[in-house]
Amino acid sequence: MSMSMSMRNDKLPPPPPLELHSQLSESPQRPIWQIIMVAAIAAGVQFGWALQLSLLTPYVQLLGIPHTWASFIWLCGPISGMIVQPVVGYYSDRCTSRFGRRRPFIAGGSILVAVAVFLIGYAADIGVATGDKVGNSPKPRAISIFVTGFWILDVANNMLQGPCRALLADLSGSNSGRIRTGNSLFAFFMAVGNVLGYAAGSYTHLYRMFPFTKTHACDVYCANLKTCFFISIALLMAITVLALTTVTEDVFKPENVEKEEEGTAPARKSLVFFGEMIGALKELSRPMWILLLVTFLNWFAWFPFLLFDTDWMGREVYGGKLGEGAMYNRGVRAGALGLMLNSIVSGAASLGIERLARICGGVKRLWGGVNLLLAVCLAMTVLVTKMADSSRHHTMVNGTTTPLPPSAGVKGGALAVFAVLGIPLSVTFSIPCALASIFSNDSGVGQGLSLGVLNLAIVMPQMIVSILSGPWDAIFGGGNLPAFVVGAIAAAISGILAFTLLPSPPPDVVLAKVSGGTMH
Repeated sequence: MSMSMSMRNDKLPPPPPLELHSQLSESPQRPIWQIIMVAAIAAGVQFGWALQLSLLTPYVQLLGIPHTWASFIWLCGPISGMIVQPVVGYYSDRCTSRFGRRRPFIAGGSILVAVAVFLIGYAADIGVATGDKVGNSPKPRAISIFVTGFWILDVANNMLQGPCRALLADLSGSNSGRIRTGNSLFAFFMAVGNVLGYAAGSYTHLYRMFPFTKTHACDVYCANLKTCFFISIALLMAITVLALTTVTEDVFKPENVEKEEEGTAPARKSLVFFGEMIGALKELSRPMWILLLVTFLNWFAWFPFLLFDTDWMGREVYGGKLGEGAMYNRGVRAGALGLMLNSIVSGAASLGIERLARICGGVKRLWGGVNLLLAVCLAMTVLVTKMADSSRHHTMVNGTTTPLPPSAGVKGGALAVFAVLGIPLSVTFSIPCALASIFSNDSGVGQGLSLGVLNLAIVMPQMIVSILSGPWDAIFGGGNLPAFVVGAIAAAISGILAFTLLPSPPPDVVLAKVSGGTMH
């Protein structure tokens, strides 16, 4: 297999499809400050993602959605990622607006984010104003508004990320070094957004900046969520407006597309994208299929923890119950702190991936090794939970037995799990995309569609986890550990497959791509 891979990499890649010739022609290289401005949009986008991961699962349960069904809310992420990101990427390549190809999609995505965040933050208030009862009972109207806003938010975020990365490539011209620099800056600002988002989510009195956010329908936790989202909107809109007004695009003139599609029926044009996606799947090489399998198992391991990490801190580590006392909320805030530590470690580790790959003997061994590390960390959540249970003490408050906070050792162990997981996360955010670019060089499909196919191996496990994790946890008592254990097993299998089946591409090629810091 290694010999066949070497022979394929010695061949020149086939020419791109005719309709893409005009977009792939050499464009002038822009100043580095313009690349920085566009890359900075990632901070605003990731700020919102961090808030979603750290705060929204507890919030949907406060609205009355049981823990068993809360995971279904997250289905919008993989569905929108599967459909919106490839479609937006495809049509942004062909957009002929006088404002450019990418900027209209970036502006539209930012506006949709603002609308979605307003709906999410004010779901409880709007629900009570339209007939929901104040209290712990399910709030059907608030839930409907929240779900609508949540889906819009995920669609908007997917509208933003693809065109932003594409615009970075456009601004870099044909300079591969500048492209790697742009990707590295994008990754850096993603880490900045993560740290800011998790820091905001862990601060308990942020709502005092906007006292009006606390109402009879929205408690302190809800008011903090509103305030965090207001900050998220302000940050994203400020960066986006600044970037789009200072960085201009040339109008795209698809001469070859017009000639090729002249006289084509509208129904046929609407099938162009889906035809190319199907063609990309048919042209996949064996190494690419192995990459998709390893990626699928890798993200199948990640998503249970990414979706329910703060809930795990509130329930299993701190022993709290949703809506009963403040201990659960304290655990959620501690989880947000853990996610911030995770982002700091991930950002630092991403700068050393090239060196780590050389030390490990190649990216194949590095990815396999960190997948095994992921498996160990997920298994450690069981140990931390058992230690928290065995050492937990209780006190009486107003005649009610209330758990005390976990010991410093238990809390430190839980935060250490969050921090160490930053290392495999940084590798997961970079190596699969680099390998996809290399393994797809022997096919006639574009890099955008190839990465879109890779995205299917990421969103499909999220859909499976979102559907099955709630019922699976309910079978074992409603906790998060069963899903984490399944994730640990998937991570171990992913690591073994990476060691044994995944081909080893040329080190100089893959390291050059990995050093770009490509992230999802």
